[in-house]
Amino acid sequence: MKPDTPKLHQEKHGPPGTLYRPAEVAKILRCSEWWVKEQARNDRIPYSWIGGSYRFTDGHVAEIVRLFERRPAVDPLSGNHTTPAPRRSRSRNIDSTVQLKARPPRRTRSVAAQPPIAA
Repeated sequence: MKPDTPKLHQEKHGPPGTLYRPAEVAKILRCSEWWVKEQARNDRIPYSWIGGSYRFTDGHVAEIVRLFERRPAVDPLSGNHTTPAPRRSRSRNIDSTVQLKARPPRRTRSVAAQPPIAA
């Protein structure tokens, strides 16, 4: 081996510690197991894929908490209020409302489209 060739595993890592299942993480975070799996499935939270299922370390759980942490809108150094991004209004403007018109039921349309039966 050449002396300047980098080794693949230069750092020695210890055991990962406790590996939690999604149900255990949900209990720790006080949320549903479905939410934990859905976030992992969509790559929104860190996880390990071991044995065909999601596993979480203590570091993963701590990072999940940090990812979903919200800070107050006051800057503690200057005391100024920072304005959050404006949200879209859900109120509807009456002038821009489009009137919808229902179509006749499918069976009514298909009966009307058939030619009359000749006797």
